Amino acid sequence: MQSRNVLLHYILPYITRKCADKAAVVDNGHSHSYGKIDDLSSRLSCYLQAQGLNRGDRVVLCLGNKVETIIAFWAVLKAGYVVCNLGLDTPADKLNYIIDNSQASVLITNDQKIKDVSVESKSILFKSVVVGNSVANPLVESWEFATSYNDIEWKNSNILDVDLAAIVYTSGSTGTPKGVMLTHRNMCAALNSLNTYLDYKESDHILCSLPLSFDYGLYQMIMSISKGATLFLEQEFTWPLFLIKKIKQQQITVIPFVPTMLSLLYEYSYRSGVTFPDVRIVTNTGAALKSHHIEQMKALFPNASIFSMYGLTECKRCTYLPPDQIDNKPDSVGIAIPNTEMWLVDSSGNKISEPNQVGELVIRGSTVMAGYWRNIEATQEKLKPGPLPNEYVLHTGDLGLIDEDGYLYFRGRTDHVIKSRGMKVSPVEIENYLYSLPNIVSATVVGVEDESLGGILHAFVQISDDSDINEYQLLEKCRVDLEPHQVPHTIRFLTSFPRTSNGKFDLILLKQMVEVELASTV
Repeated sequence: MQSRNVLLHYILPYITRKCADKAAVVDNGHSHSYGKIDDLSSRLSCYLQAQGLNRGDRVVLCLGNKVETIIAFWAVLKAGYVVCNLGLDTPADKLNYIIDNSQASVLITNDQKIKDVSVESKSILFKSVVVGNSVANPLVESWEFATSYNDIEWKNSNILDVDLAAIVYTSGSTGTPKGVMLTHRNMCAALNSLNTYLDYKESDHILCSLPLSFDYGLYQMIMSISKGATLFLEQEFTWPLFLIKKIKQQQITVIPFVPTMLSLLYEYSYRSGVTFPDVRIVTNTGAALKSHHIEQMKALFPNASIFSMYGLTECKRCTYLPPDQIDNKPDSVGIAIPNTEMWLVDSSGNKISEPNQVGELVIRGSTVMAGYWRNIEATQEKLKPGPLPNEYVLHTGDLGLIDEDGYLYFRGRTDHVIKSRGMKVSPVEIENYLYSLPNIVSATVVGVEDESLGGILHAFVQISDDSDINEYQLLEKCRVDLEPHQVPHTIRFLTSFPRTSNGKFDLILLKQMVEVELASTV
Protein backbone atom coordinates (compact mmCIF):
# COMPACT_ATOMS: atom_id res chain seq x y z
CA MET A 1 0.00 0.00 0.00
CA GLN A 2 1.32 3.43 -0.97
CA SER A 3 2.27 5.87 1.77
CA ARG A 4 0.06 8.95 2.00
CA ASN A 5 3.24 11.05 1.72
CA VAL A 6 4.26 9.79 -1.74
CA LEU A 7 2.06 12.38 -3.46
CA LEU A 8 1.11 15.64 -1.82
CA HIS A 9 -2.62 15.42 -2.43
CA TYR A 10 -2.90 12.07 -0.62
CA ILE A 11 -2.84 14.09 2.60
CA LEU A 12 -6.29 15.72 2.36
CA PRO A 13 -8.48 12.59 1.96
CA TYR A 14 -6.38 10.75 4.56
CA ILE A 15 -6.98 13.46 7.18
CA THR A 16 -10.62 13.85 6.12
CA ARG A 17 -11.29 10.21 7.01
CA LYS A 18 -10.22 11.07 10.56
CA CYS A 19 -11.95 14.43 11.03
CA ALA A 20 -14.47 15.06 8.25
CA ASP A 21 -16.71 17.33 10.32
CA LYS A 22 -13.95 19.39 11.90
CA ALA A 23 -13.31 22.97 10.74
CA ALA A 24 -10.34 22.94 8.36
CA VAL A 25 -10.50 26.58 7.26
CA VAL A 26 -12.23 29.66 8.64
CA ASP A 27 -12.50 32.38 6.00
CA ASN A 28 -14.23 35.71 6.65
CA GLY A 29 -16.11 34.22 9.56
CA HIS A 30 -17.32 31.19 7.59
CA SER A 31 -16.18 27.73 8.69
CA HIS A 32 -15.43 25.04 6.11
CA SER A 33 -15.02 21.44 7.22
CA TYR A 34 -12.44 18.95 6.02
CA GLY A 35 -15.22 16.95 4.45
CA LYS A 36 -16.51 19.94 2.48
CA ILE A 37 -13.07 20.95 1.19
CA ASP A 38 -12.22 17.37 0.22
CA ASP A 39 -15.59 16.92 -1.52
CA LEU A 40 -15.53 20.20 -3.45
CA SER A 41 -11.91 19.72 -4.49
CA SER A 42 -12.76 16.23 -5.78
CA ARG A 43 -15.70 17.59 -7.78
CA LEU A 44 -13.60 20.37 -9.26
CA SER A 45 -10.92 17.79 -10.03
CA CYS A 46 -13.45 15.75 -12.02
CA TYR A 47 -14.62 18.90 -13.79
CA LEU A 48 -11.07 19.75 -14.85
CA GLN A 49 -10.44 16.23 -16.09
CA ALA A 50 -13.65 16.44 -18.13
CA GLN A 51 -12.19 19.43 -20.02
CA GLY A 52 -9.67 17.16 -21.71
CA LEU A 53 -6.46 18.37 -20.03
CA ASN A 54 -3.37 16.19 -20.14
CA ARG A 55 -1.25 14.91 -17.29
CA GLY A 56 1.11 17.65 -16.12
CA ASP A 57 -0.82 20.56 -17.66
CA ARG A 58 -0.45 23.85 -15.79
CA VAL A 59 -3.39 25.48 -14.06
CA VAL A 60 -3.05 29.11 -12.90
CA LEU A 61 -4.98 30.16 -9.79
CA CYS A 62 -5.62 33.83 -9.13
CA LEU A 63 -8.16 34.01 -6.31
CA GLY A 64 -6.42 35.57 -3.31
CA ASN A 65 -6.43 34.53 0.35
CA LYS A 66 -9.73 32.70 0.20
CA VAL A 67 -10.94 29.18 0.82
CA GLU A 68 -11.51 28.86 -2.95
CA THR A 69 -7.76 28.95 -3.48
CA ILE A 70 -7.36 26.04 -1.07
CA ILE A 71 -10.10 24.02 -2.76
CA ALA A 72 -8.64 24.69 -6.21
CA PHE A 73 -5.08 23.87 -5.04
CA TRP A 74 -6.04 20.36 -3.95
CA ALA A 75 -8.32 19.88 -6.97
CA VAL A 76 -5.54 20.59 -9.43
CA LEU A 77 -3.19 18.14 -7.71
CA LYS A 78 -5.86 15.44 -7.49
CA ALA A 79 -6.44 15.75 -11.23
CA GLY A 80 -2.75 15.25 -11.99
CA TYR A 81 -1.99 18.82 -13.04
CA VAL A 82 0.48 21.48 -11.88
CA VAL A 83 -0.52 24.45 -9.69
CA CYS A 84 0.68 28.00 -10.42
CA ASN A 85 -0.83 30.05 -7.59
CA LEU A 86 -0.78 33.86 -7.88
CA GLY A 87 -2.01 36.64 -5.65
CA LEU A 88 -5.20 38.44 -6.58
CA ASP A 89 -3.21 41.70 -6.68
CA THR A 90 -0.86 40.36 -9.37
CA PRO A 91 -0.41 43.15 -11.96
CA ALA A 92 -1.92 42.49 -15.39
CA ASP A 93 1.44 42.39 -17.17
CA LYS A 94 2.84 39.85 -14.72
CA LEU A 95 -0.32 37.74 -14.88
CA ASN A 96 -0.15 37.60 -18.66
CA TYR A 97 3.57 36.85 -18.61
CA ILE A 98 3.06 33.90 -16.26
CA ILE A 99 0.12 32.54 -18.24
CA ASP A 100 2.27 32.68 -21.36
CA ASN A 101 5.50 31.42 -19.74
CA SER A 102 3.82 28.52 -17.95
CA GLN A 103 1.88 27.61 -21.11
CA ALA A 104 -1.18 27.30 -18.89
CA SER A 105 -4.19 25.29 -19.99
CA VAL A 106 -6.61 26.74 -17.43
CA LEU A 107 -6.96 29.97 -15.51
CA ILE A 108 -9.18 29.89 -12.42
CA THR A 109 -10.00 33.40 -11.26
CA ASN A 110 -12.93 35.70 -10.54
CA ASP A 111 -15.06 37.66 -12.97
CA GLN A 112 -13.17 40.90 -12.27
CA LYS A 113 -9.62 39.64 -12.67
CA ILE A 114 -10.35 37.99 -16.01
CA LYS A 115 -10.48 41.49 -17.50
CA ASP A 116 -6.71 41.73 -16.96
CA VAL A 117 -6.04 38.80 -19.27
CA SER A 118 -4.88 39.90 -22.71
CA VAL A 119 -6.23 38.56 -26.00
CA GLU A 120 -2.88 36.91 -26.64
CA SER A 121 -2.99 35.03 -23.35
CA LYS A 122 -6.61 34.02 -23.79
CA SER A 123 -5.75 32.48 -27.14
CA ILE A 124 -3.44 29.93 -25.53
CA LEU A 125 -5.91 28.90 -22.83
CA PHE A 126 -7.62 25.59 -23.35
CA LYS A 127 -10.39 26.58 -20.96
CA SER A 128 -10.81 29.69 -18.85
CA VAL A 129 -12.84 28.99 -15.73
CA VAL A 130 -14.47 32.24 -14.61
CA VAL A 131 -16.63 32.10 -11.50
CA GLY A 132 -18.66 34.61 -9.52
CA ASN A 133 -17.15 36.28 -6.49
CA SER A 134 -19.71 38.69 -5.12
CA VAL A 135 -21.17 38.87 -1.63
CA ALA A 136 -24.53 37.73 -3.00
CA ASN A 137 -22.92 34.82 -4.83
CA PRO A 138 -19.98 33.53 -2.80
CA LEU A 139 -17.54 31.60 -4.92
CA VAL A 140 -17.57 28.55 -2.70
CA GLU A 141 -21.35 28.26 -3.16
CA SER A 142 -21.15 28.75 -6.91
CA TRP A 143 -18.79 25.77 -7.04
CA GLU A 144 -21.75 23.57 -6.26
CA PHE A 145 -21.95 23.61 -10.10
CA ALA A 146 -19.55 20.69 -9.91
CA THR A 147 -22.37 18.49 -8.57
CA SER A 148 -23.08 17.36 -12.13
CA TYR A 149 -19.56 15.97 -12.27
CA ASN A 150 -19.93 14.06 -9.03
CA ASP A 151 -21.03 10.90 -10.83
CA ILE A 152 -18.20 11.02 -13.38
CA GLU A 153 -15.57 8.46 -12.63
CA TRP A 154 -12.39 10.14 -11.45
CA LYS A 155 -9.45 9.13 -13.62
CA ASN A 156 -6.23 8.05 -11.97
CA SER A 157 -3.60 10.49 -13.16
CA ASN A 158 -0.78 7.94 -12.75
CA ILE A 159 1.65 10.68 -11.77
CA LEU A 160 4.83 9.92 -9.83
CA ASP A 161 6.50 11.68 -6.93
CA VAL A 162 9.11 13.05 -9.35
CA ASP A 163 6.38 14.79 -11.39
CA LEU A 164 5.74 18.49 -10.84
CA ALA A 165 3.21 19.54 -8.22
CA ALA A 166 3.69 23.31 -8.46
CA ILE A 167 5.49 26.10 -10.23
CA VAL A 168 6.04 29.01 -7.84
CA TYR A 169 6.89 32.25 -9.61
CA THR A 170 9.40 34.47 -7.84
CA SER A 171 10.53 37.86 -9.08
CA GLY A 172 13.95 38.07 -7.47
CA SER A 173 16.12 41.19 -7.69
CA THR A 174 15.49 41.81 -11.41
CA GLY A 175 11.71 41.84 -11.22
CA THR A 176 11.41 39.25 -14.02
CA PRO A 177 9.38 36.27 -12.76
CA LYS A 178 11.12 32.90 -12.69
CA GLY A 179 9.13 29.70 -12.23
CA VAL A 180 10.54 27.49 -9.48
CA MET A 181 9.65 23.88 -10.34
CA LEU A 182 8.67 21.80 -7.30
CA THR A 183 7.94 18.08 -7.53
CA HIS A 184 5.65 16.13 -5.23
CA ARG A 185 8.81 14.71 -3.66
CA ASN A 186 10.17 18.24 -3.06
CA MET A 187 6.99 19.42 -1.36
CA CYS A 188 6.43 16.25 0.70
CA ALA A 189 10.05 16.37 1.87
CA ALA A 190 9.65 20.01 2.90
CA LEU A 191 6.38 19.24 4.70
CA ASN A 192 7.89 16.31 6.62
CA SER A 193 10.91 18.37 7.63
CA LEU A 194 8.81 21.32 8.81
CA ASN A 195 6.48 19.06 10.76
CA THR A 196 9.45 17.37 12.42
CA TYR A 197 10.70 20.46 14.22
CA LEU A 198 7.69 22.82 14.32
CA ASP A 199 5.33 20.13 15.61
CA TYR A 200 1.98 21.71 14.76
CA LYS A 201 -0.85 19.84 16.48
CA GLU A 202 -4.43 18.88 15.63
CA SER A 203 -5.66 21.23 18.35
CA ASP A 204 -3.84 24.27 16.90
CA HIS A 205 -5.56 27.37 15.57
CA ILE A 206 -3.18 28.81 12.96
CA LEU A 207 -3.46 32.43 11.82
CA CYS A 208 -2.50 32.97 8.18
CA SER A 209 -2.47 36.56 6.97
CA LEU A 210 0.45 35.73 4.66
CA PRO A 211 -0.49 35.41 0.98
CA LEU A 212 -1.17 31.84 -0.12
CA SER A 213 0.77 32.76 -3.26
CA PHE A 214 3.85 33.18 -1.00
CA ASP A 215 5.37 29.78 -0.16
CA TYR A 216 5.51 30.72 3.54
CA GLY A 217 1.75 31.23 3.49
CA LEU A 218 1.07 28.20 1.27
CA TYR A 219 2.90 25.85 3.62
CA GLN A 220 0.88 27.14 6.60
CA MET A 221 -2.14 25.75 4.80
CA ILE A 222 -0.43 22.48 3.85
CA MET A 223 0.95 21.91 7.36
CA SER A 224 -2.39 22.75 8.94
CA ILE A 225 -4.20 20.26 6.68
CA SER A 226 -1.56 17.58 7.31
CA LYS A 227 -2.12 17.83 11.07
CA GLY A 228 -5.91 18.18 11.06
CA ALA A 229 -5.62 21.65 12.59
CA THR A 230 -7.76 24.74 11.84
CA LEU A 231 -6.45 27.54 9.60
CA PHE A 232 -7.81 31.07 10.02
CA LEU A 233 -7.39 32.96 6.75
CA GLU A 234 -6.98 36.73 6.73
CA GLN A 235 -6.81 38.96 3.66
CA GLU A 236 -4.02 41.23 4.90
CA PHE A 237 -2.14 42.46 7.96
CA THR A 238 -2.74 46.19 7.68
CA TRP A 239 -5.39 46.46 10.41
CA PRO A 240 -3.61 45.39 13.62
CA LEU A 241 -6.46 46.41 15.94
CA PHE A 242 -8.77 44.09 14.02
CA LEU A 243 -6.23 41.26 14.19
CA ILE A 244 -5.69 41.72 17.91
CA LYS A 245 -9.38 40.94 18.40
CA LYS A 246 -9.15 37.97 16.03
CA ILE A 247 -6.17 36.47 17.86
CA LYS A 248 -8.06 36.72 21.15
CA GLN A 249 -11.50 35.66 19.91
CA GLN A 250 -10.31 32.72 17.80
CA GLN A 251 -7.88 31.49 20.47
CA ILE A 252 -4.99 31.50 18.01
CA THR A 253 -2.08 29.27 19.06
CA VAL A 254 0.29 29.59 16.07
CA ILE A 255 1.28 32.79 14.26
CA PRO A 256 3.73 32.98 11.33
CA PHE A 257 5.30 36.41 10.83
CA VAL A 258 7.61 38.40 8.65
CA PRO A 259 9.40 41.16 10.63
CA THR A 260 7.41 44.02 9.10
CA MET A 261 4.16 42.42 10.30
CA LEU A 262 5.57 41.91 13.77
CA SER A 263 6.61 45.54 14.20
CA LEU A 264 3.16 46.71 13.12
CA LEU A 265 1.38 44.46 15.61
CA TYR A 266 3.78 45.42 18.38
CA GLU A 267 3.08 49.14 17.95
CA TYR A 268 -0.66 48.59 18.43
CA SER A 269 -0.75 45.92 21.10
CA TYR A 270 2.08 45.66 23.60
CA ARG A 271 2.32 49.42 24.09
CA SER A 272 -1.33 49.43 25.09
CA GLY A 273 -0.80 46.54 27.48
CA VAL A 274 -2.12 43.72 25.27
CA THR A 275 -0.25 40.39 25.23
CA PHE A 276 -1.10 36.94 23.86
CA PRO A 277 -0.30 34.27 26.46
CA ASP A 278 -2.27 31.53 24.59
CA VAL A 279 0.00 31.63 21.53
CA ARG A 280 2.39 28.68 21.78
CA ILE A 281 4.41 29.02 18.53
CA VAL A 282 5.64 32.08 16.66
CA THR A 283 7.64 31.62 13.46
CA ASN A 284 9.56 33.97 11.21
CA THR A 285 11.09 33.77 7.77
CA GLY A 286 11.36 36.03 4.73
CA ALA A 287 13.94 38.24 6.45
CA ALA A 288 16.34 37.58 9.31
CA LEU A 289 15.15 38.55 12.78
CA LYS A 290 16.96 41.35 14.55
CA SER A 291 17.50 41.44 18.32
CA HIS A 292 14.73 43.98 18.85
CA HIS A 293 12.30 41.77 16.88
CA ILE A 294 13.05 38.91 19.27
CA GLU A 295 12.41 41.17 22.27
CA GLN A 296 9.11 42.25 20.71
CA MET A 297 8.10 38.61 20.26
CA LYS A 298 8.97 37.77 23.86
CA ALA A 299 6.92 40.71 25.11
CA LEU A 300 3.88 39.96 22.96
CA PHE A 301 3.94 36.17 23.30
CA PRO A 302 5.34 35.36 26.76
CA ASN A 303 4.61 31.61 26.55
CA ALA A 304 5.52 30.99 22.91
CA SER A 305 8.39 29.06 21.38
CA ILE A 306 10.09 31.41 18.92
CA PHE A 307 11.38 29.88 15.67
CA SER A 308 13.69 32.10 13.66
CA MET A 309 14.00 30.50 10.23
CA TYR A 310 15.66 31.13 6.92
CA GLY A 311 14.97 29.88 3.44
CA LEU A 312 14.20 30.62 -0.17
CA THR A 313 11.59 29.40 -2.63
CA GLU A 314 14.14 27.23 -4.46
CA CYS A 315 14.38 24.85 -1.48
CA LYS A 316 11.56 26.05 0.76
CA ARG A 317 13.53 26.22 4.03
CA CYS A 318 17.27 26.03 4.76
CA THR A 319 17.68 26.52 8.47
CA TYR A 320 15.91 27.05 11.77
CA LEU A 321 17.11 28.28 15.15
CA PRO A 322 15.92 25.97 17.94
CA PRO A 323 13.92 28.05 20.45
CA ASP A 324 16.27 27.11 23.30
CA GLN A 325 19.08 28.89 21.42
CA ILE A 326 17.26 32.17 20.79
CA ASP A 327 19.07 33.86 23.72
CA ASN A 328 22.45 32.24 23.10
CA LYS A 329 22.62 32.95 19.38
CA PRO A 330 20.02 35.65 18.62
CA ASP A 331 21.79 36.80 15.44
CA SER A 332 21.92 33.31 13.93
CA VAL A 333 19.39 31.82 11.52
CA GLY A 334 20.18 28.40 12.90
CA ILE A 335 21.13 24.90 11.85
CA ALA A 336 20.08 22.90 8.80
CA ILE A 337 16.49 21.68 8.87
CA PRO A 338 15.97 17.88 9.20
CA ASN A 339 16.94 15.86 6.11
CA THR A 340 18.98 18.76 4.71
CA GLU A 341 22.71 19.46 4.52
CA MET A 342 24.39 22.86 4.17
CA TRP A 343 27.90 24.19 3.65
CA LEU A 344 29.69 27.29 2.35
CA VAL A 345 31.91 27.72 -0.71
CA ASP A 346 34.38 30.44 -1.59
CA SER A 347 34.40 32.50 -4.79
CA SER A 348 36.15 29.62 -6.62
CA GLY A 349 33.50 27.10 -5.55
CA ASN A 350 35.74 25.36 -2.98
CA LYS A 351 34.15 24.15 0.25
CA ILE A 352 35.04 26.27 3.29
CA SER A 353 36.07 24.06 6.21
CA GLU A 354 37.12 26.71 8.74
CA PRO A 355 34.44 28.32 10.95
CA ASN A 356 33.52 32.01 10.80
CA GLN A 357 34.56 32.45 7.16
CA VAL A 358 32.08 34.18 4.83
CA GLY A 359 31.05 32.21 1.76
CA GLU A 360 28.09 31.30 -0.46
CA LEU A 361 25.50 28.98 1.08
CA VAL A 362 24.96 25.61 -0.64
CA ILE A 363 21.97 23.36 0.13
CA ARG A 364 21.69 19.62 -0.47
CA GLY A 365 18.59 17.52 0.02
CA SER A 366 15.18 16.43 -1.26
CA THR A 367 13.70 19.92 -0.94
CA VAL A 368 15.96 21.38 -3.66
CA MET A 369 13.92 22.47 -6.69
CA ALA A 370 13.93 20.65 -10.02
CA GLY A 371 15.00 23.89 -11.73
CA TYR A 372 13.45 27.00 -13.27
CA TRP A 373 10.63 26.44 -15.74
CA ARG A 374 11.80 27.00 -19.33
CA ASN A 375 14.97 28.75 -18.13
CA ILE A 376 18.01 26.53 -18.61
CA GLU A 377 20.55 29.32 -18.12
CA ALA A 378 19.16 30.39 -14.73
CA THR A 379 18.87 26.73 -13.68
CA GLN A 380 22.52 26.06 -14.47
CA GLU A 381 23.55 29.08 -12.40
CA LYS A 382 21.78 27.68 -9.33
CA LEU A 383 21.96 23.89 -9.65
CA LYS A 384 25.50 22.53 -9.81
CA PRO A 385 27.04 19.05 -9.42
CA GLY A 386 26.95 17.68 -5.89
CA PRO A 387 29.05 15.06 -4.06
CA LEU A 388 27.30 12.10 -5.73
CA PRO A 389 27.31 11.28 -9.47
CA ASN A 390 24.40 12.91 -11.34
CA GLU A 391 23.37 14.79 -8.18
CA TYR A 392 22.73 18.54 -8.12
CA VAL A 393 22.88 20.91 -5.17
CA LEU A 394 21.54 24.43 -4.82
CA HIS A 395 23.96 27.36 -4.86
CA THR A 396 21.72 29.90 -3.19
CA GLY A 397 23.56 33.14 -3.94
CA ASP A 398 23.27 33.94 -0.22
CA LEU A 399 26.34 34.86 1.80
CA GLY A 400 26.84 33.68 5.34
CA LEU A 401 29.25 32.28 7.88
CA ILE A 402 28.99 29.16 10.01
CA ASP A 403 30.31 29.31 13.56
CA GLU A 404 32.21 26.58 15.40
CA ASP A 405 28.89 25.07 16.61
CA GLY A 406 27.46 24.76 13.09
CA TYR A 407 25.09 27.75 13.28
CA LEU A 408 24.58 29.92 10.21
CA TYR A 409 24.70 33.73 10.19
CA PHE A 410 23.26 35.53 7.17
CA ARG A 411 25.54 38.14 5.63
CA GLY A 412 23.72 39.23 2.47
CA ARG A 413 23.42 38.13 -1.13
CA THR A 414 26.11 37.83 -3.77
CA ASP A 415 24.01 39.92 -6.16
CA HIS A 416 23.37 42.59 -3.50
CA VAL A 417 27.01 43.23 -2.63
CA ILE A 418 27.85 46.80 -3.62
CA LYS A 419 31.30 48.05 -4.57
CA SER A 420 31.47 51.43 -2.84
CA ARG A 421 34.62 53.56 -3.02
CA GLY A 422 36.53 50.57 -4.33
CA MET A 423 35.47 48.31 -1.44
CA LYS A 424 32.84 45.56 -1.39
CA VAL A 425 30.02 46.30 1.03
CA SER A 426 27.06 44.13 2.03
CA PRO A 427 23.97 46.24 2.83
CA VAL A 428 23.11 43.75 5.58
CA GLU A 429 26.18 44.85 7.58
CA ILE A 430 24.99 48.45 7.58
CA GLU A 431 21.40 47.44 8.32
CA ASN A 432 22.59 45.40 11.33
CA TYR A 433 24.43 48.47 12.61
CA LEU A 434 21.36 50.69 12.21
CA TYR A 435 19.15 48.16 13.99
CA SER A 436 21.61 48.13 16.90
CA LEU A 437 20.87 51.79 17.58
CA PRO A 438 18.06 52.83 19.94
CA ASN A 439 14.68 53.88 18.51
CA ILE A 440 15.25 52.32 15.05
CA VAL A 441 12.05 50.51 14.07
CA SER A 442 12.98 49.52 10.50
CA ALA A 443 15.99 50.00 8.26
CA THR A 444 17.23 48.94 4.84
CA VAL A 445 20.01 49.96 2.47
CA VAL A 446 20.02 50.03 -1.34
CA GLY A 447 22.78 50.73 -3.82
CA VAL A 448 22.46 53.05 -6.82
CA GLU A 449 25.13 53.12 -9.52
CA ASP A 450 27.05 56.34 -10.14
CA GLU A 451 29.27 56.74 -13.23
CA SER A 452 32.19 58.22 -11.31
CA LEU A 453 31.81 56.78 -7.80
CA GLY A 454 30.47 53.28 -8.47
CA GLY A 455 27.84 52.00 -6.06
CA ILE A 456 26.36 54.68 -3.81
CA LEU A 457 24.69 53.57 -0.58
CA HIS A 458 21.33 55.04 0.40
CA ALA A 459 19.67 54.14 3.70
CA PHE A 460 15.97 54.24 4.58
CA VAL A 461 14.99 54.31 8.24
CA GLN A 462 11.82 54.38 10.31
CA ILE A 463 12.24 55.66 13.87
CA SER A 464 9.99 55.30 16.90
CA ASP A 465 7.53 58.07 17.70
CA ASP A 466 9.38 59.10 20.85
CA SER A 467 12.75 59.60 19.13
CA ASP A 468 14.03 63.12 18.46
CA ILE A 469 17.02 62.18 16.28
CA ASN A 470 17.07 63.61 12.74
CA GLU A 471 18.62 62.41 9.49
CA TYR A 472 21.71 64.63 9.84
CA GLN A 473 22.45 63.43 13.38
CA LEU A 474 22.05 59.79 12.37
CA LEU A 475 24.33 60.26 9.39
CA GLU A 476 26.97 61.86 11.61
CA LYS A 477 26.80 58.89 13.97
CA CYS A 478 27.35 56.56 11.00
CA ARG A 479 30.45 58.56 10.05
CA VAL A 480 31.83 58.09 13.57
CA ASP A 481 31.03 54.37 13.96
CA LEU A 482 31.40 52.92 10.45
CA GLU A 483 34.29 52.61 8.06
CA PRO A 484 34.26 55.32 5.34
CA HIS A 485 33.12 52.95 2.57
CA GLN A 486 30.19 51.78 4.75
CA VAL A 487 28.74 55.22 5.46
CA PRO A 488 25.50 55.82 3.50
CA HIS A 489 25.53 58.73 1.07
CA THR A 490 22.06 59.70 2.29
CA ILE A 491 19.63 58.63 5.01
CA ARG A 492 15.92 59.13 4.44
CA PHE A 493 13.32 58.84 7.20
CA LEU A 494 10.05 57.10 6.30
CA THR A 495 6.87 56.84 8.34
CA SER A 496 6.25 53.43 6.75
CA PHE A 497 8.03 51.22 4.24
CA PRO A 498 6.62 50.17 0.87
CA ARG A 499 6.25 46.42 0.86
CA THR A 500 5.82 43.66 -1.68
CA SER A 501 2.77 41.40 -1.57
CA ASN A 502 4.88 38.99 0.51
CA GLY A 503 5.40 41.58 3.24
CA LYS A 504 9.06 42.23 2.45
CA PHE A 505 10.52 45.68 1.91
CA ASP A 506 10.12 46.65 -1.75
CA LEU A 507 13.81 47.26 -2.55
CA ILE A 508 13.12 47.83 -6.24
CA LEU A 509 10.66 50.64 -5.47
CA LEU A 510 13.01 52.21 -2.90
CA LYS A 511 15.85 52.16 -5.41
CA GLN A 512 13.61 53.77 -8.01
CA MET A 513 12.69 56.50 -5.52
CA VAL A 514 16.37 57.38 -5.16
CA GLU A 515 16.98 57.28 -8.90
CA VAL A 516 14.03 59.59 -9.61
CA GLU A 517 15.17 62.01 -6.92
CA LEU A 518 18.74 62.06 -8.24
CA ALA A 519 17.55 62.56 -11.82
CA SER A 520 15.49 65.59 -10.78
CA THR A 521 18.58 67.29 -9.31
CA VAL A 522 20.70 66.95 -12.46
